[in-house]
Amino acid sequence: MDRRDEQMRGVRKWPLLAVAAVVFLCGAAWRAEAADERHQLLATVHVHSTASTGDLTIEALAVRAEQLGLDVLMLTDNFSLRYEYGLWPLPGLLKRQVRFPSVLEYGIERYLADVAAAQIRHPNLIILPGVEVAPYYYWTGSIWGQTLTMHNAQRNLLVLGLDKPEDYRSLPVSGNPDAYSFDWRVAVNGSPILLMVPAVWLWRPLRRSTDRQSPRRMIACMLIVLAVTLVVNAWPLSQPAFSSYDDRMGYRPYQALIDDVSAKGGLAFWSMTEARDYHEYTAGPLGTVVVKTEPHPEALVQTTGYAGFGGLYQDTRTSVKPGELWDRLLQLPEHELRTTPVLIGELGFHGSNDAGKELHRLVTALWVKERTVAGVLEALRSGHSYAVGEGDHHVQLRLEEFQVVCLDGTKSASIGDRLDPGGARDLMVRLSVTAADHGHHPAKVRVIRSGQVVAQSAGETPFRFDWTDTTAPMNERMAYRVEITGSGELLSNPIFVAPILELKAEG
Repeated sequence: MDRRDEQMRGVRKWPLLAVAAVVFLCGAAWRAEAADERHQLLATVHVHSTASTGDLTIEALAVRAEQLGLDVLMLTDNFSLRYEYGLWPLPGLLKRQVRFPSVLEYGIERYLADVAAAQIRHPNLIILPGVEVAPYYYWTGSIWGQTLTMHNAQRNLLVLGLDKPEDYRSLPVSGNPDAYSFDWRVAVNGSPILLMVPAVWLWRPLRRSTDRQSPRRMIACMLIVLAVTLVVNAWPLSQPAFSSYDDRMGYRPYQALIDDVSAKGGLAFWSMTEARDYHEYTAGPLGTVVVKTEPHPEALVQTTGYAGFGGLYQDTRTSVKPGELWDRLLQLPEHELRTTPVLIGELGFHGSNDAGKELHRLVTALWVKERTVAGVLEALRSGHSYAVGEGDHHVQLRLEEFQVVCLDGTKSASIGDRLDPGGARDLMVRLSVTAADHGHHPAKVRVIRSGQVVAQSAGETPFRFDWTDTTAPMNERMAYRVEITGSGELLSNPIFVAPILELKAEG
């Protein structure tokens, strides 16, 4: 009897174990789903501190960012602002050097230490150290002909995600002495020292005659002076990353920087490619020196492997208009670009005196998996983000939802994700827009599919828009993005929709 009771108790345990197993598996599934959930963080990108050309210290910027309700502060202090021009035939000796505050002048270790210290004091704010880099500039014209011009001092990339001093120290950038290379040209630059050999030979005393001693030693002195002059002119003998007297480099310096940053695990973003910079400086009797950087949206085509570009900032922008450069890039096969160019918003903040450039006026909203530096970088890299700027009435929009769904809502993808419709043709775009102040403000929505405006709507926030795409070419790779105006401006990164075979091919 006791044995039968034990058997019955064992039988009764099985349903309990089954229930426990189901609960465990459901919990595991819930945790996995929760791990994939994302939430929004507001980030200000492209900010300068007193480590370079900004007016506020890193600590003051952190305090201000927290006061304005920001979650992420992305510092991009100027890495190097060292410029020089030398006169031919001795440009290394007869030269003028100009230096402005930069991370190289401030000290790389000191800069990273200041960011780390501020992060400890402000645990609720994520602070990313970064640099703004113009890897190459060059001269044309002549100072004697009063046509001297310096080009591309403001053709910049923003570099984020590097956290070691040595990662910065070796960046291939003009003006960075640690990036100088040692090759066969070092021997050429140092070859004038060989003039010391005949100089020593000429200097030695003659045994038979003293009449020719003085001319020989005069020639020896001339050789010594010439050797020292040429070596000093070529010092430090090693070669800079790129010569500022070579105007044929094209985009090679920029590609070299992008490749270097990518190899170190960092992210490089093209900065304000359609902005123009032009200044004239008086050089006394030598006339005027021009410093200029022309708009360069072609950089997005001429280089590869960069993480993205500034697509929303306070200047002229045409690349993000429907059907223009960005949309054309999004239509290219991924293997041609190595990465899909992600859009970010750039503030270009230097101080409180910048008109219309308070820290929270233009932000990049990131949908992150975790509130960490790694989570922020992952969202940046993958394009789980949108850029938004305030309008004249200081209204800032929020994109609460942007999805492409199919199969009666059972399959969906959000910004930065991909959707395989699996043969389904019931594609629907779902949008939800609010205002940061939770008020009622006008909003005009345009849905852009692969460069074409396929749907439009207008309303007031809070605003919801569901639109069924009945004309989608299901046999092609498509990119859906949205543009929202009326109260400021909002630009989203794309959602890709592609057949399963193309997704596998690209993977």
